[in-house]
Amino acid sequence: MFGNLSLFSVNAVLITSADDGSRIFAKYYSAPHPPAGVSAHSTDYPGANPYPTVKEQKAFEKGLLEKTNKQTSDVILYDNRVVVFKLESDVMLYVVGGADENEVLLYNVVLTLRDALGILFKGATDKRTIVENYDLVSLAIDEIIDDGIILETDPVLVASRVSRAPAADVPNIKNIDLSEQGLYNVWELGKRRLAEGLRQM
Repeated sequence: MFGNLSLFSVNAVLITSADDGSRIFAKYYSAPHPPAGVSAHSTDYPGANPYPTVKEQKAFEKGLLEKTNKQTSDVILYDNRVVVFKLESDVMLYVVGGADENEVLLYNVVLTLRDALGILFKGATDKRTIVENYDLVSLAIDEIIDDGIILETDPVLVASRVSRAPAADVPNIKNIDLSEQGLYNVWELGKRRLAEGLRQM
């Protein structure tokens, strides 16, 4: 049989400092609803958050850094979890899944995250850039994963959805007349356009 098949593939996404293992970004996922007949506080069903408290999360992250510092591969089994990771400048990007998850799929997620951040930050994916652009990092991760479900693995698409609008496309608010007369003029223009549109029908 296929065992516990679930869309909830990702347990956590972590970005830590490669030097001391300090947490830069951490998001642990949990399925919004446990399966029928399972306690709401259980952590042994597919999609459950295996580390519900901050203390457990920090202990997991500390052990994870110690384990990955000695590794030459990008995929390990740690604490009965498949962990894929990438070292990028002075940060470590981790994607954590269940022990029976497809490591190729999880590896694709960490590559998508690395490449999307590379596009957004023009190749300067380091601790300082991530902290200064925390909003973009958070949005990129939300575009890739939602509640532990992998939504997107195309880094170009993720970066295009997250990137800020160019300054030239933003209307210049200084040129907008917000006085009573200016608002009245806009109202009259709208009425005229609506009347013209109705006459043409």
